[in-house]
Amino acid sequence: MTDTAPGTGGRRRGRPPRTESAGTRERILDAAREEFAERGYEKTSVRGIAKAAGVDSALVHHYFGTKEQVFEAAVEVALVPALKVRDAVLEAPLDDVGERMTRFLFGLWENPATRKPLLAIVRSAVTNEAAATVFRRLVASQLLRRIAGEIDAPDAELRAELAAAQLVGIAMMRYVIKIEPIASADIERIVERVAPVVQGHLTGP
Repeated sequence: MTDTAPGTGGRRRGRPPRTESAGTRERILDAAREEFAERGYEKTSVRGIAKAAGVDSALVHHYFGTKEQVFEAAVEVALVPALKVRDAVLEAPLDDVGERMTRFLFGLWENPATRKPLLAIVRSAVTNEAAATVFRRLVASQLLRRIAGEIDAPDAELRAELAAAQLVGIAMMRYVIKIEPIASADIERIVERVAPVVQGHLTGP
């Protein structure tokens, strides 16, 4: 018996038409990030992602599976720049780690090209447990644990998480909730005030 998807005219599920371009997967990911950023996880659907990408919803299932899997793929791609934070931390002298980490992360938020996928991650993670679980797993395994591994202290993982919480909380207030005066404050002033606090979390007594 042939497994077919509704609306595909008898085409087997999981087999895209030969006319699909090599960039279809990337187009779906781009559309997914746009949808998650604008609507959040709850209000985004596979059908909506497919419509935004100009493809059949069966093709989204073919490449990614469920909505949670689409979200995970979109988040993972969006986190690639953030992994440079880890590299910056590992390469920096210990007394310079806080400023480098702070400056790089806020640089991602200040850049319109990387702000949208970050908004998709944050808005989805705070409103949906499935999205939050994906976010926690990726951030914990790819970022925080590796940074913690370089900190010579018995509570290294807690230190890394506190530093991240400091930066994420400020990013939420500035870029998502947009509370004044932090939303319009000069970014250099914010870095100047926040970096020593992040440094204290990572290497302080």
